[in-house]
Amino acid sequence: MSGTVPGGAATGTQQVRPSRAMRQVDFVAGLAAVLAVRGGRRRRPVRAVDRSLAVLVDRVHRPCDDVAELELVSASGGLLPGWRPGAHVDVVLPSGRTRQYSLCGDPADRGVYRIAVRAIPGGAGSGEVHTLTPGTALTLRGPRNAFPFAAAPSFLFLAGGIGITPIAPMVRAAAAHGADWRLVHTGRDLDSMPLSAELAALAPERVTRHPDGGGPLSGDALLDGLPDGAAVYCCGPPPMIEAVRRAMPAGRRLHSERFSPPPIRDGRPFTVGIAGGPEIPVPADTTALDALRSVRPDLAFSCRQGFCGTCHVPLLAGETVDDPAGPGLTALCVGRAAGDRVVVDLPRR
Repeated sequence: MSGTVPGGAATGTQQVRPSRAMRQVDFVAGLAAVLAVRGGRRRRPVRAVDRSLAVLVDRVHRPCDDVAELELVSASGGLLPGWRPGAHVDVVLPSGRTRQYSLCGDPADRGVYRIAVRAIPGGAGSGEVHTLTPGTALTLRGPRNAFPFAAAPSFLFLAGGIGITPIAPMVRAAAAHGADWRLVHTGRDLDSMPLSAELAALAPERVTRHPDGGGPLSGDALLDGLPDGAAVYCCGPPPMIEAVRRAMPAGRRLHSERFSPPPIRDGRPFTVGIAGGPEIPVPADTTALDALRSVRPDLAFSCRQGFCGTCHVPLLAGETVDDPAGPGLTALCVGRAAGDRVVVDLPRR
């Protein structure tokens, strides 16, 4: 999953009591994130992790024709930092491009990180990943978690295509601790659905792999048989997440992560002033990032969901909404003016 990361927000207010087995799981970070959105408050911004890791590509697998699964090890031969299900890393590729990918391996194995990347037609980042070979040196930043996994009595995991990557460690954690869980993985066909075949080996009766040849499943179908109190974790394309969100029973919580930019809803036009430069109009259906790139095509960006920090710039005047950047900053990819105008300070060329 690229950049994924993590634009979805938890909804609903129902509190659930963890199962006895899941009480053993230390998901303090995940529980803190859930508390942050209780009562309808927006999820707190994900703090950047000031940590660069030198790694080497150890192995490359091809679980699907268009998916490259990489095993990454420390360049120094030591242990890698610990992480929790739902975490991702920023991968700095040899070209200098930075992309975000979910960790899809076993958090208990600190000797290796696993990522799985689907080749996107015209995607420079994913295309470059697919050219990497064992021995290639990379730099990682993180890991960090914008899609935390919290304890619950039972779980329904929903994944669309490569959206299985953050879900896979959650499934393994639930299975390892004896929780009640079920996974539904959808995709073009069975050959295009990585990771879920190995997850099915944990408990075949708990895993449904649904090819979309007969049409995508509706939100109601994806949620069919949802147990009372079950936590729903969903990662996939925006239409899938929206279908599930609309079908969720009232008062139930949905944890979601999309692997493409969130749609602009109820946008209004505004103007971005560049310090020492021109005033740039931003249409209602356009991000400030896209508008600014019309005059500054060198502006850096990556995840387009606000959390990676690549496009965060100083906010000199005005206020923004729906902005995960910290005080005095704005995320150009998602932040929008609260009024008619903001002024930003762009990096010098």
